[in-house]
Amino acid sequence: MPSFDVIIIGAGPGGYVCAIRCAQLGLKTAVVEGRDTLGGTCLNVGCIPSKALLHASHSLHEAEANFAKMGLIGAPPAVDWAQMQAYKADVVATNTKGIEFLFKKNKITWIKGWGSVPAPGQVKVGDEVHEAKFIVIATGSEPSALPGVTVDEKVVVTSTGALALDRIPQKLVVIGAGVIGLELGSVYARLGAEVTVVEYLDAITPGMDGEVAKTLERILKKQGLKFILGAAVQDVSVTGGTASVRYKLRKNDKEDMLSADCVLVATGRRSFTDGLGLAALGVELTPRGQVRTDSHFATSINGLYAIGDAIEGPMLAHKAEDEGMALAELLAGRAGHVNYSVIPGVIYTTPEVASVGQTEEQLKDEGRAYKAGKFPFMGNARAKAVFQGEGFVKLLADAETDRVLGAHIIGPAAGELIHEICVAMEFGASAQDVALTCHAHPTFSEAVREAALACGDGAIHA
Repeated sequence: MPSFDVIIIGAGPGGYVCAIRCAQLGLKTAVVEGRDTLGGTCLNVGCIPSKALLHASHSLHEAEANFAKMGLIGAPPAVDWAQMQAYKADVVATNTKGIEFLFKKNKITWIKGWGSVPAPGQVKVGDEVHEAKFIVIATGSEPSALPGVTVDEKVVVTSTGALALDRIPQKLVVIGAGVIGLELGSVYARLGAEVTVVEYLDAITPGMDGEVAKTLERILKKQGLKFILGAAVQDVSVTGGTASVRYKLRKNDKEDMLSADCVLVATGRRSFTDGLGLAALGVELTPRGQVRTDSHFATSINGLYAIGDAIEGPMLAHKAEDEGMALAELLAGRAGHVNYSVIPGVIYTTPEVASVGQTEEQLKDEGRAYKAGKFPFMGNARAKAVFQGEGFVKLLADAETDRVLGAHIIGPAAGELIHEICVAMEFGASAQDVALTCHAHPTFSEAVREAALACGDGAIHA
C-alpha cells in the first residue's frame, strides 16, 4: 500500500498549487487526477481557453473598428473558426504541459484516475488504495443545473460546450448575466452572433458595485449585446437544431419566447464532490453541498482537508490557489493564512472590470462613513490613445482614517491595475499613500493615483 505525506484529489489551481508548495516544503506528495491533462477546469475548459478566445475576438474587433483610424489600411480579416479553435487548444496544451513539467521538477506523483476516500487516511483509485497522513479535497466545481433546461453540449451548452462549438452561432441566448455569460457572450458578439442575455435579477453582475454594473451594461449594449433583465427562464426546448427559450418577466408575469441556434446556460456553479464517498465517511457538508471546514481547512474527519470551489467562498481560481498554499504551510507545521477581504474579482470583457474590498452599497448598509474618489479614463492619456477612454476608477476609503476599503475599476487593463490596491489594502495603506506614490507616465495606472487624489484635495486631470 503506497504511502505519502499528502494526497490531493484534484489537479486544478487549488490542487496543483497545494501540491507544489507541499513538495517544496519537504512533504512526499501525490495528486489524484482523472483527466488526461493537469490543470482542472480552469486550464482545460475554463479560465485559460476563454481568455484565448477573448483575445482573438478582441483582436478582430480592433482590426474592424480601429485599425483604419491608426493608418493601418486593408481589408478586415476573415474568421477561420477551426484555426481559432486550434489556437485555443494550443494555448491550453502549453499551460497543462507546463503543470506536468512542474510536477516532475518537484517530484510529485501523479496518480491517474478518479479518487475516493473509503476511510480516514486512505485514497482509493481504481483497485489500488493509497495511504497518506493528510488528504486534501480539491475537486472544484461544475455548472449548476437549471430546472426545465436539458444540456446536450451541442445546442444547449454550458461554458464547456460554448468553448468548443463546431460553428459560430447566428443567434445565441445566454442565460445568466454573470462573469461567464458576459465573457462568452462578448466573444460570440464580436464574431458576429446576435447575443441576447437573459438574467433573473434586475441588474447584471450580481454583487458588483452598482455604478460599475450600470456602466458595463451600457457599454456592452453599444457593442451589440441585448439584455432582458428581471426574467425567469421557464424552460428550453430544442426542435430540429433550433432552441426555444421561454421566459417570464418577474414584474408582471408576462411570458415571451426567444429562438436561437445555441443557448448558453451560465447560471453559476456548484461544488463537485460526487464519487468521493463523503456521505459514507460522515463528512459534514453545508446546506449548499459544500464541504464544511474550519479556519484551517480541516473537515469533520481527522486528517481530511478541503480547499477551493469544494468549500465555501467565491469560486475563483486565485482564491483556491491561496488556500492551497496556506494549507500546505499548515500541513508542514508553519503558519498559513488567507485574507478573504482582499481577494480581487475580474471580468475579462472589453473594457475589463475589476474589484476588491467593499462596494459603496455594502458600506452604506453597514452605516460606515466613507469617501469615494473617482477618476474617468477619459482623463487618462494612455487610455485615449488606445480607444479605451470609457470607464473609471473608484477608490473607497474610510472617512476618518483614510484607510483604503475597496476599489472598483472599469477600463483598460483593470485586471492588472486592481493589484496595486490589493497590495495597499494588505498593508493597511491610506488613499493618501497611493496618491503620494509616483506613477509612470503615460500609463493606465495613473488613473488609480488620480482616484486616490480625488479622495483628498482633488484629482489633477479631471
